[in-house]
Amino acid sequence: MTKADISFGITAARLRAGQWQGELHRTSAETPAFDLYLGAERIGPVEVARGPARDTWHLSVAVPAGLLSDGVQTFLIRDTEDGETLAHFTIVAGEAADADMRAELDLMRAELDMLKKAFRRYCAAKDH
Repeated sequence: MTKADISFGITAARLRAGQWQGELHRTSAETPAFDLYLGAERIGPVEVARGPARDTWHLSVAVPAGLLSDGVQTFLIRDTEDGETLAHFTIVAGEAADADMRAELDLMRAELDMLKKAFRRYCAAKDH
């Protein structure tokens, strides 16, 4: 699949009852093929079915419960042909998730403070 084959990419992505679902809009009439990955490990194929519109495809894949654990897991939907990442979703679980999210929030606050200071310096220098 090339970038020219995708007109809008994935829309209406959701995770429901352990099943990731998405809708792909692409101009190519050829049936696409995708795989689910966790990191570099291929988990399995993504089910692909033609949607009601000519350029629409429904994607669906079950998330194996055995892969879920405390912490953060990021799953990737990749093109089978070229390995290009089409979509991703993240599952955060357990007590470790609270610490991960707090650390990430602290980092974002520190970065925001740094940007605010730099912007103020820039504005002050521009006025002079």
